[in-house]
Amino acid sequence: MPLLDVQGLSKFYGQHPALDNLSLTIDSGVIFGLLGPNGAGKSTFLRLLNRIIFPDRGAIHILGQPLGEKHILDIGYLPEERGLFKKMKVGEQLVYLGRLRGFSRSEAISRAKEKLSLFEAEQWWNKPLESLSKGMQQKVQFAATILHDPRIIILDEPFSGFDPLNADVIKSHILSLKEKGCTIILSTHRMESVESLCDEVALIHKARLRLLGKTHQIKQDFRKQEYEVLYKGILPESIDNASILETSTTPYGSKVLLKLHAENSTSPLILSLIEHVEILSFREVLPDFNTIFIETIQKEDE
Repeated sequence: MPLLDVQGLSKFYGQHPALDNLSLTIDSGVIFGLLGPNGAGKSTFLRLLNRIIFPDRGAIHILGQPLGEKHILDIGYLPEERGLFKKMKVGEQLVYLGRLRGFSRSEAISRAKEKLSLFEAEQWWNKPLESLSKGMQQKVQFAATILHDPRIIILDEPFSGFDPLNADVIKSHILSLKEKGCTIILSTHRMESVESLCDEVALIHKARLRLLGKTHQIKQDFRKQEYEVLYKGILPESIDNASILETSTTPYGSKVLLKLHAENSTSPLILSLIEHVEILSFREVLPDFNTIFIETIQKEDE
């Protein structure tokens, strides 16, 4: 049974569909990427999961049960628009949020200190939030999101405002949460994060689901029969069964990007190459998710 089961989910504002007939399932212990351009319907979906708004049609189930108030402790939500109180001290507001989750004051204090320690941020306890940098505030918001150890963690643009070093810190925490069995729904425009983190992805465009599947399988589905060859020697101007797309030089030898004609096997290509050059490496080049994202959106727009 999937952890999260979404069937026929729709939300309209007047006659405008913000989300139209979305169906998908998400298993336990995966990082699920939610992709799409601005205004596609991602934020609407996340608000529906958090019961901030309610669907016009369709249903959401968690482990076979309709999503309801009893699931409040199952979900942690990091919204794109951060929502902490800038005048409050860090410790005070984490304890306050813990109390809202139903914890005693002593338990809320214990949990708040534990989560801050993950970011080596215990010394921020008595600092007003507004005295911290944007990146430090983001870490406090992340600590608030996981304060109650939710099984489903929804992260909307979690890397916004982070420098590369701190973005890597957040990535490591996301992977650690996955190892503990948490399911993470990651909404982001950073395709490199999709590549490095996500097990599965869904792409929403104009309120509808356009792409869904495991990350590695989607890359295979979009493969273009392109191969990168590192070699020594002189390459002929034309090659049987392939077109030359790019050439370059490296400290180790020359490099060429080839595209196979139709669905030809690589074996004849390799045999043709070794007649002329010494092959140092030969690898298929799969499209990155930035390319897949753009191609999918452009195809739907056409």
